[in-house]
Amino acid sequence: MTLNRYVIERIIPGIGGSTEAQFCGISEQSNAALAKLAPKIQWVETFVAGDRTFCVYLATGEDMIRKHAEISGFPADRIIEIKTIIDPTTAVAA
Repeated sequence: MTLNRYVIERIIPGIGGSTEAQFCGISEQSNAALAKLAPKIQWVETFVAGDRTFCVYLATGEDMIRKHAEISGFPADRIIEIKTIIDPTTAVAA
């Protein structure tokens, strides 16, 4: 089974003003959905910016991302497959 890496943009008004307790509840809700779909999907991390979240997931395909959105109740407004990762270690001295 191959898991591909995805970024999911979710538009959630007010998410940036959430409290630690609210983020805990959101995480629990997502984890419950993930448990139903495992091992075909994994949550890596989420970045919160204003009224949006940008979530990094590993999944067998977009269908798993959409199924997670359906079960968890969180939108998946944009799903983008990550083809390559670069970082500072990508630069190699000549």
